[in-house]
Amino acid sequence: MNYLDILVRLRKVIRSINLESKKIEKEFGISIPQLLVLQFISEQPDYCTSAKEIKSYINLNASTVSGIISRLVAKALVTKLEQSDDKRIVYLTLTAKGMDVLKKSPTTLQEKLSRRLRKLSETQIDELSRNIDLLIRLMDAEHLEASPLITGRELPKSGEN
Repeated sequence: MNYLDILVRLRKVIRSINLESKKIEKEFGISIPQLLVLQFISEQPDYCTSAKEIKSYINLNASTVSGIISRLVAKALVTKLEQSDDKRIVYLTLTAKGMDVLKKSPTTLQEKLSRRLRKLSETQIDELSRNIDLLIRLMDAEHLEASPLITGRELPKSGEN
């Protein structure tokens, strides 16, 4: 195997992520991060959570999370519930339309990969981790921040999702 084979394989990984993102956006009109937020809310008691809990789950900055939530509210997939005693506290809940999108949505690459990674042995995980670390160093990407979510494009700080 030569270095070009490695580049082609890496390109396949990047391409699979991009293709999934485009497919979901085209079919459902939402981004992968928006879909992941819907999934997260659907797993919470009473389908209700706070922006803070979403931010913690998807590990993105507050303005990006705010943009994701705003778009989900605008699409009537999520609704905001204010607390009567403290207007600063806002909860988000899944709407019937949001639940319908989730029921129709495919299993994401994130979910498939997570399931498959859990099946690997500790030795395989360690080896894979070392090799990915090597790749990150070769790409001079150690300084980049990244969410644990797999998306088809880099999420902007301004919350464009």
